[in-house]
Amino acid sequence: MIVTTDQLFKHAYGKYALGAYNINNAEQTMGLFRGCIESQAPFIIQISKGARSYTDKRMLEAIIRAAAEIFPEAIFAVHLDHGDEQTCYECIASGFFSSVMIDASHDPFAENVAITKRVVAAAHAKGISVEAELGMLGGVEEDIKVEEGNACLTDPAEAEDFIRQTGCDSLACAIGTSHGAFKFKGRQSLHFDVLEKIKARVPGFPLVMHGSSSVPKEEVDRINAAGGTIKDSMGVDVNEYLPAAKLGVTKINIDTDGRLVWTRVHREFFRDKAGEFDFRPPGKIFMAEYAKFIASRNRLLGSAGQLADLRKSLGK
Repeated sequence: MIVTTDQLFKHAYGKYALGAYNINNAEQTMGLFRGCIESQAPFIIQISKGARSYTDKRMLEAIIRAAAEIFPEAIFAVHLDHGDEQTCYECIASGFFSSVMIDASHDPFAENVAITKRVVAAAHAKGISVEAELGMLGGVEEDIKVEEGNACLTDPAEAEDFIRQTGCDSLACAIGTSHGAFKFKGRQSLHFDVLEKIKARVPGFPLVMHGSSSVPKEEVDRINAAGGTIKDSMGVDVNEYLPAAKLGVTKINIDTDGRLVWTRVHREFFRDKAGEFDFRPPGKIFMAEYAKFIASRNRLLGSAGQLADLRKSLGK
């Protein structure tokens, strides 16, 4: 069942965070649904601009609709990740998305406000939730690249003003995470002090953490042992997910970790079976491994086991 992120956030706020997982194909979709049903967790499917153009936007939408029929007990939102203004309008008009993200964080504050207000007006007219972003994360995600020196944390006072002016439904904050596999140098932590200040200014308002993959060392080591060359990668400490949720973070984006699982499975499979050419055997392994990974993350987010209570709160 597809619901809005707003409905999910009302149930989650202050208790747990929803995993927001990016998908690009059928194998990821099946693994995601299986993992969330296994762990009895609601979730958010994220579709990026790149994912929509990977094959055809209609293909991915059809795969998700099919998954919803295969797993009728699933409760989830379909969310556009890092949309520009035009892509947001396309997704709003499609009738498929229950939530969109407008990312104008690279623009000056006033322009970010103006763009976000326009998207909010269009989305709310259709009953669709809007996520906006303030502050800039470092790292690389698809066509988004921010050098470390240009990354900046979200200013709590600006966050309060931005939410008031735009009417957005949730806000992605820069609190020390970054996109991609190369997040941190040395031992770093989330800026909980910034998060606490934002929460104090906008109590009850849903906050979002982008770039929150943990980049497991075991996955990286296994990839490299199978011929990969991923070096010096470090992600977010998974033990910081739930403390962040207690401070109002209701959505935590996890994308890179899923790509690492895919890479590890396929590198090891074709290393060990170099004469194989059928892509279905490694695909089956990936679906099982990805489901296992998703369930593990849902437990760390606190969303595991929440499905029955959420269904009751929704009256379903």
